[in-house]
Amino acid sequence: MSRLDDLIKELCPNGVEFKALEECCISLDNKRKPVTKAAREEGEYPYYGANGVQDYVSDYIFDGTFVLVGEDGSVITDRGTPIVNWAEGKIWVNNHAHIISEKEGVSLRYLYHVLQTLDVKPLIHGNIPKLTGRDFKALSIPVPPLEVQREIVHILDEFTLLSAELSAELSAELQARKKQYEYYRGKLLAFNHNVVWKTLGDIGKVSMCKRIMKSETSPNGDVPFYKIGTFGGEANAFISRETFEKYKSRYSYPKKGDVLISAAGTIGRTVVFDGEPAYFQDSNIVWVANDETQVLNEFLYYWYQTSPWKVSTGGTIARLYNDNISGAKVPVMPIETQKRLIHVLKNFDLVCNDLNIGLPAEIDARQKQYEYYRDMLLTFAETGDSILTDRQTDRQTDRQTDRQTDRQTEHN
Repeated sequence: MSRLDDLIKELCPNGVEFKALEECCISLDNKRKPVTKAAREEGEYPYYGANGVQDYVSDYIFDGTFVLVGEDGSVITDRGTPIVNWAEGKIWVNNHAHIISEKEGVSLRYLYHVLQTLDVKPLIHGNIPKLTGRDFKALSIPVPPLEVQREIVHILDEFTLLSAELSAELSAELQARKKQYEYYRGKLLAFNHNVVWKTLGDIGKVSMCKRIMKSETSPNGDVPFYKIGTFGGEANAFISRETFEKYKSRYSYPKKGDVLISAAGTIGRTVVFDGEPAYFQDSNIVWVANDETQVLNEFLYYWYQTSPWKVSTGGTIARLYNDNISGAKVPVMPIETQKRLIHVLKNFDLVCNDLNIGLPAEIDARQKQYEYYRDMLLTFAETGDSILTDRQTDRQTDRQTDRQTDRQTEHN
């Protein structure tokens, strides 16, 4: 039996008391102070918002050790638990994060771990998601004796440290492999002057979708609408099927296999269009209307990733204008030569993608392992009945349903 088991058996064999959060800590919400970005003076002190450090400022309003929990905006994780941050030293906190400090009898570090296990989805309301101060203070917290709290904190902090060290090693390995891949890709595409060079304007016209007005988009819909920030990832805006069909039939639209280029923000990011219904932000996401008689799109896809794009920085946002793209040069060689190069580059891609899948998956698995053990450690008993995790509750409900079905069958 572990030391924690011994402590629970000795100090709380019949369960633990549950208290409202406001009884377990000191709320400092009334001392928070928001400052607009324009009014902030740059400095050394962290400026916290709903989901962590937003900026660094020249002054502070708190000095000590605190737990911060998102109040509005990005306030919950994918698991439905709160966004929780640990903060030490001199800090500034705006009114988008609840802030608490330690109260005698309850370890603040223990609360930090417990708060990350609570399901707050039913408490989040409004167009802008919000965990109100009233709901926050009323959260139900299991409060075992301090010795039990400290042992739990010791176990979880040790596990967190080991997990962080492993994640750092895996991340470093991933970055090293990516650089190795980029190096060899660059070597393979470092052509001498014996090849024919043409501009992209000679290959095809730079094209883009017709402008979509903001009023025509929504957070939900039929067809994804990709903007700069979501290009190559998950769309967070959509347009109706009717709007999509109208714009697709009347204006420029990429064909399956065309290479889409990010012309602003993530400049040069490339994605091969898979032909699935989607729409793309005008001027920021473009493509070259290539008939593939001179250069294969797959070759362009790899070439774009190494091309020294001439970026215009005169405006507020650095970007590639059509002239920059049309004037970029690309090596033109026999189609069969391009196919051989594509074959080698695809193999490079496979190796890199295996790493992209494998190492991050391992990092994610470690995080899930930590969350699993944390949830198990923080499963207590109240008045003799087990306080179960969601998964345990589901299993118990299933068993109860099975027993009721059996009894009903026997009765009939």
